[in-house]
Amino acid sequence: MDSKATLGSIQKAVWDGKLPLQITLAPAESRTYDETDPYLISYPRVSYLPSLLPKLRAFFSASLIDPTTSPHEGWFSFEGVPLKWHYPVGLLYDLYAGADPASKGGTDTDLASASDDDPLPWCLTIHFSDWPDEELVRLDADGMVMHDAFINSVKEADFLRNGNAKGIMTLSKEDSSGLWEAVRDVNLPSFQRISNILLPPPSQPFRNVPIRLFLPLPPDSGAPSLKVVQSPIPPSILPSTASATSIAASQSILSAARGPQTQTIGSALHTLLPHLFPSRRTPVLAKPVLHGAAVPMGRPLRRS
Repeated sequence: MDSKATLGSIQKAVWDGKLPLQITLAPAESRTYDETDPYLISYPRVSYLPSLLPKLRAFFSASLIDPTTSPHEGWFSFEGVPLKWHYPVGLLYDLYAGADPASKGGTDTDLASASDDDPLPWCLTIHFSDWPDEELVRLDADGMVMHDAFINSVKEADFLRNGNAKGIMTLSKEDSSGLWEAVRDVNLPSFQRISNILLPPPSQPFRNVPIRLFLPLPPDSGAPSLKVVQSPIPPSILPSTASATSIAASQSILSAARGPQTQTIGSALHTLLPHLFPSRRTPVLAKPVLHGAAVPMGRPLRRS
């Protein structure tokens, strides 16, 4: 199988991945307190929770104490923690559900699914009042807040990859809206068509690889429940950089003779979080997880 087919199959597996959700109306907002039937759904990992709000508002309408609430006033929590609506549901699950990620060596399906011992279905609570303004930005009825948040994230990644944001800025209005709609509707072919416009050809390497790390923190730490670390990472390690981190002079000379070295997941994590990832090859204190699967530390941080 060639690299294109491999990348395409991985992307399809990720987009096909789903999580079973059990969503319960907050007891304080229900006419029947904790006897309201939950809403059950198998939901794509790459989707965003607010896309469910119209269906949830309709499902729980007969049980709501306040029937005047609108769908965009809804927000989600897990074990009392408000969930960031601008993160995909798969990321939220990996951060908060405490599931042990799938390890390497599994099937393609394992790339986008959880292990047999995971706490599934994932039980969430939906609220339509008492919006947590200190933790969440409010949504709007037209969905523009979600659209803008997504497009701004794409602009940031585009700038880090290429040194400018010309790609996303020169997209037609139709394609700019279509990119978000493809994600919202889980339409992989539409997403691929538009995202390919933003990416340089395979022969042209990225200037930097945009990387963002999400670190869940213990609830008793006194800090917010989530820490985000992000930085542009070059796809290759230059000899001078490699020499500075070598242990012996002979290693430095050998590194320089070989030329640039490929940046790996492990070397990038060691650069960004050396205390959490003291080794570039072995996950000692933590392990990187992507779409529910543990990522090998030696995997190159670039397109194949």
